[in-house]
Amino acid sequence: MAGLAALLIADGLIRDEGEVTVAAIGAVALATGPLLWRRSAPQLALVTIVGGVFACLATLTPYDVVAVPLIVCAYSVAVTGDRVRSALTAVVVVAATVGAVAPYVDEGAEWHDALLNGVVLLLAVATGDAVRARRAFREATLAREAEREREQHAEALRMVAEERLRIAQEVHDVVAHAMVAISVQAGTAAHVLDRRPEQAGTALRAIKDASDAALTDLARTLGLLRDDDAPAPLRPTEGLSGLAGLAAPLRGAGIAVDVAIEGHQDRVPPAVGAAAFRIVQEAATNILRHAGARRATITVEVGGEAVEVTVEDDGAALTPVGRPVEAGSGNGLRGMTERATALGGRLDAGHQADGSWRVHARLPL
Repeated sequence: MAGLAALLIADGLIRDEGEVTVAAIGAVALATGPLLWRRSAPQLALVTIVGGVFACLATLTPYDVVAVPLIVCAYSVAVTGDRVRSALTAVVVVAATVGAVAPYVDEGAEWHDALLNGVVLLLAVATGDAVRARRAFREATLAREAEREREQHAEALRMVAEERLRIAQEVHDVVAHAMVAISVQAGTAAHVLDRRPEQAGTALRAIKDASDAALTDLARTLGLLRDDDAPAPLRPTEGLSGLAGLAAPLRGAGIAVDVAIEGHQDRVPPAVGAAAFRIVQEAATNILRHAGARRATITVEVGGEAVEVTVEDDGAALTPVGRPVEAGSGNGLRGMTERATALGGRLDAGHQADGSWRVHARLPL
């Protein structure tokens, strides 16, 4: 600011070759002082500087550099404003500059001075508006990137929550099925140990098979939490091909089981096959745990539009006839229902008129 004030005074002295009056110094201060607050209040500074320019021309003759304070302040107005304000600023300052210099054309000022200052003012406003636009674009870009990062973070948290729920369901299915099978077989072995030791041996082998299978399945499931480098499977690896193995614990408990898979298994997507496996696994666990059954059937029909899964036994029922499974009926039944509905299907569980227990799931292909 001090350098600009000195420049105005020097230009006036060169033209007039006289002394600088107190009024001239005050006019120069009025034309340059508002530059101190051009960033905080650019419009007020611009209006004040316009008045200072008129005062300078009335007390000095700085025709060549009189518009410099206006140029600096006009740039600040354009940078901090918007496109409309920039256009108005250009019109006002150019008109003010030309209008201020015009009365002094015959006294030493020339028209090209006014026109040159007007052109430079227009360039200053245009430059300031371009800088403002570039800053606005950069800020908008940064805002979009920040919003995208927030959305990605929220999506990552949602996926983590879903994965935790999925793993919890897998662990529940594996542990519940294995523990029930082991408990039933252990009870059988303890009951017949003295009278029929060969049957006790069969039960103990069934316990070993169930525990080995459970440990393998748990290792596969929990391995997702330990191995950061291996690609995590999105669905369990068991499918329709593993259904026959689910009948072993039932048979070991003395329950006659028939397993039938109809249709082309190769048409079943992995997600549907996995859901069918877990539904049958949970249904078999419930038979061991609650039913007191002597006979059970596991039927899977692969149709053109859906896979129909049916598990029936001749034991006691858990819910009224024909009613769909409620969300609060237990973790196992709720888990079966969630698996079916997640694929757009439906699961019903209840007893039939003859007292048999039936689980039926329809899983769309």
